[in-house]
Amino acid sequence: VQLQASGGGLVQPGGSLRLSCTGSGYSSSQAFYSFGWFRQAPGEEREGVACISSSKRADYVESVKGRFTISRDNAKRIVYLQMNSLQPEDTAIYYCAARGRACSTVANDYVHWGQGTQVTVSS
Repeated sequence: VQLQASGGGLVQPGGSLRLSCTGSGYSSSQAFYSFGWFRQAPGEEREGVACISSSKRADYVESVKGRFTISRDNAKRIVYLQMNSLQPEDTAIYYCAARGRACSTVANDYVHWGQGTQVTVSS
């Protein structure tokens, strides 16, 4: 599975960005996979942000609840992360990941990773 995250950039505090994760090479339909978004700030460990299951059930870490929304378009094979009310502490490289099992926000649960996209929140 090859994944590619895009949509990052520089945004002011309170602003919004939408990240996209496109993929290919799935052994079965992309619809059967769960996807996660993760982020890694300089000097920090990679942390889970959100995940979405094959049934489109979503789960979020506490720090982004009410601000971030994960969604998926199986026809286009794209997974999105809508990020609103961004704050400087959201600055990180954001990665998407896929697994053929249940939704998880634990990085070690995933084997398929894409290259990240930089999100910088600064005035």
